[in-house]
Amino acid sequence: MNTADLGLPVAVPSTALFTDQYELTMLQAALRSGTADRRSVFEVFTRRLPEGRRYGVVGGTGRVLDAVENFRFDETILGFLRERAILDEPTLEWLADFRFRGDIWGYPEGEVYFPGSPLMRVEGTFAEAVLLETVILSILNHDSAVAAAASRMSVAAGTRPLMEMGARRTHELGAVAASRAAYVGGFHTTSDLAAGFRYGIPTVGTSAHAFTLLHDTERDAFTAQVDSLGSGTTLLVDTFDVAEAVRTAVEVAGPDLGAVRIDSGDLLLIAHRVRQQLDELGATKTKIVVTSDLDEYAIASLAAAPVDAYGVGTQLVTGSGHPTCSMVYKLVARADSEEPGAPLRPVAKKSMGAKSSLGGRKWAARRLDEDGVATAEVIGTGTVPAELADRQLLVPLVSAGTVVAREPLDAARARHIAARDRLPLSATQLSRGEPVLATEYL
Repeated sequence: MNTADLGLPVAVPSTALFTDQYELTMLQAALRSGTADRRSVFEVFTRRLPEGRRYGVVGGTGRVLDAVENFRFDETILGFLRERAILDEPTLEWLADFRFRGDIWGYPEGEVYFPGSPLMRVEGTFAEAVLLETVILSILNHDSAVAAAASRMSVAAGTRPLMEMGARRTHELGAVAASRAAYVGGFHTTSDLAAGFRYGIPTVGTSAHAFTLLHDTERDAFTAQVDSLGSGTTLLVDTFDVAEAVRTAVEVAGPDLGAVRIDSGDLLLIAHRVRQQLDELGATKTKIVVTSDLDEYAIASLAAAPVDAYGVGTQLVTGSGHPTCSMVYKLVARADSEEPGAPLRPVAKKSMGAKSSLGGRKWAARRLDEDGVATAEVIGTGTVPAELADRQLLVPLVSAGTVVAREPLDAARARHIAARDRLPLSATQLSRGEPVLATEYL
């Protein structure tokens, strides 16, 4: 969901300058040469997954749709471009009326992907499609990286809830996007109120070590928090001595204390000790929440610990070591003239090494076995084989410039869980390995 779903007002700034200068200078040169109106097809894909990852997760599609819709050049932006002498007057006049009027197809948000998957296909004139390159890649690379990390952490956590709490570890706007992507990838809540406001994600948070240190005693701090938030609150118990803090917490809040949080030390050992102590004190329903620089491997190592929930920050918002997905935006087909009905012909970069690309407007489908488990990512041009016709992955997102695929964030979250469940079981292994599905080209 977003604030439109909640009935809340949100300022919508232009996204037109979320771009690299060469997108605009290419536009100017194409306008001068008479090629700007040639019908063109660009595709977003990645040549490889981050090292050791078994699958990728599409994150940020909804934000891309917002960005495309708000890609406008108002007088302030045009004045900036004019003042810097970045573009000539004919190009500035062209931009003044710019609206993307083409079509965009893509993997729906939350879907999994593999090397070569055409995650997004942008069709229109060269002029209008080339302008969207940087903003689309910026969103998809960031959000998909966070969503993939979140997915791996969700697998490691099993049924235990995950709290996103990385706002202080990244850019303030990036933190909101990361919260959204983490929710798509399987997290349950966020500490970031801007993300809660913008996207309707459930928010959580109680107190930090500073609150304990503010008071004369730990008991005073716990009493103040319980008086304010009730006995169902979560008390932070590792500022000083954990055992003493747990005892004090139960004395102050009673056996109905909601939870205790542990933020340092040997989490596995401490969690067992705290669980035993809580049970002995009669607080058998009090939950244990752990934080402290967790990643998917640390979460997996705590699977046997009496932990009820995890809070994850730094490793999540930085993609758990892979903060980008290396997605690219390449021209794969274009017309030979500006005539509206001119046929498209494949084009591709043929440089040496790993940076070549495959030309042609592509479709993608996922082959399944008789049990509904995915066996291959199939990509081709031309006609889709009959046996794959109902398993195509790209869906319409924008039609003739109009967004046609808005959906609640919960739909993307549910889609991801379903898509991940259809992968081979080895997809959920945290050990390093190749992509769990091979990419076949037809």
